[in-house]
Amino acid sequence: MRFSVYQVSRRGGREKNEDRMGYCYTRDAGLFALADGMGGHPEGEVASQLALQTLAAMFQRDCKPTLPDPLRFLQEAVIAGHHQLLRYATQKALIDTPRTTIVACLLQGNAAYWAHCGDSRLYLVRGDKLVARTRDHSYSELQQTMSQVVPMNDRYNRNVLFTCLGSPGKPVIDTVGPLLLQTGDRLLLCSDGLWGTVDDAVITEQLARHALSDAVPELVEQALRNGGPKSDNVSVLALEWESAEDNDSTTGISTQQLGEEVFASTIQASVLGADAPDELDDAEIERSIREINEAIRRSSQQRKG
Repeated sequence: MRFSVYQVSRRGGREKNEDRMGYCYTRDAGLFALADGMGGHPEGEVASQLALQTLAAMFQRDCKPTLPDPLRFLQEAVIAGHHQLLRYATQKALIDTPRTTIVACLLQGNAAYWAHCGDSRLYLVRGDKLVARTRDHSYSELQQTMSQVVPMNDRYNRNVLFTCLGSPGKPVIDTVGPLLLQTGDRLLLCSDGLWGTVDDAVITEQLARHALSDAVPELVEQALRNGGPKSDNVSVLALEWESAEDNDSTTGISTQQLGEEVFASTIQASVLGADAPDELDDAEIERSIREINEAIRRSSQQRKG
């Protein structure tokens, strides 16, 4: 398995950045996830971080080095994150539960699977075409869909969601897959800080025409400019799928040499809370990757010894 990845998170005009994202992988599977802690509820940054940690921990536990049922894993892992938030609120005696949206994509073999809850999105671009996009769990998106059947009058605010992790009721989780990937396919996970001010057509065009290292920062800057002084936080995690047989490629991450028990992750193992950085740039991710690769190297040496 081989892929290139690029991610950026920027704080807009908010007091703090409650978005979290990261990825983890074994030799034969990769998990990419992004969560957006919800304002109006306590500790949104804890909610998003806990949701990602739960996904990563279950992926590490179950992926040896593949998952028997990727869609079932995504469904169960997202629900487990929801229960972690309820448990956290109980332990801390919080009046309200921290809440977050989440979108997660799993790559295994030559296929992609994904799940989402809320309005954090996934885009799949092939060539210059938008092949797939998640549908938000918002009343405005539901209304837009229903308006094709029944005329609608009043319009809902796009930020009003009917489900998320940490809510009192069981969250709605949509899953898709398997979708067979082709070399050069690009997947983008983002918070609503991006798509709220940048059209799908612009997102598609940027991904189609430019390298990830150029497209992602430009999209984030566009979102911040369009959003103005009160811009939402903007987080984007994008990856390009490369053929596992493309041994000539010198870019990105190749998992072919990993042992069956090796697990690598850029998702922090502890809740950072107020100490979490407001902006995560690619240099910070590169440091994480270097640490991962060093751990892999040490693991390989130990196995040889």
